[in-house]
Amino acid sequence: QVQLIESGGRLVQVGGSLRLACVTSGRTFNLLTMGWFRQAPGKERDFVASISRTGSTTGYSDSVRGRFTISRQDAENTVYLQMNSLKPEDTAVYYCAAEEGRGPHTPVVVPGQYSYWGQGTQVTVSV
Repeated sequence: QVQLIESGGRLVQVGGSLRLACVTSGRTFNLLTMGWFRQAPGKERDFVASISRTGSTTGYSDSVRGRFTISRQDAENTVYLQMNSLKPEDTAVYYCAAEEGRGPHTPVVVPGQYSYWGQGTQVTVSV
């Protein structure tokens, strides 16, 4: 069983930056493909970013590409999401997800293809 714990969410002003972190345990971290998703009130859970288990390949949604950066530190068993130039529409609960058994250079963008999820961290962007 993989456990995921997110942190870093808070209230921030438009144009500000945040870095989310997700610490994992229960599996060898470099065997896990990692992703970030978000869910705003009344909406579905949307893909934000993913990173392959080797860190060689990343994927982003169109809405965050160029503003957000996903990265991983295998020595810390942690995946990060650096969020810059935040907008009010970025307000959501952000979830970390993990999946094992994927190719070394393959990010995963579909939420249904992840087996493990964190509890989420709230990001609120105020005007």
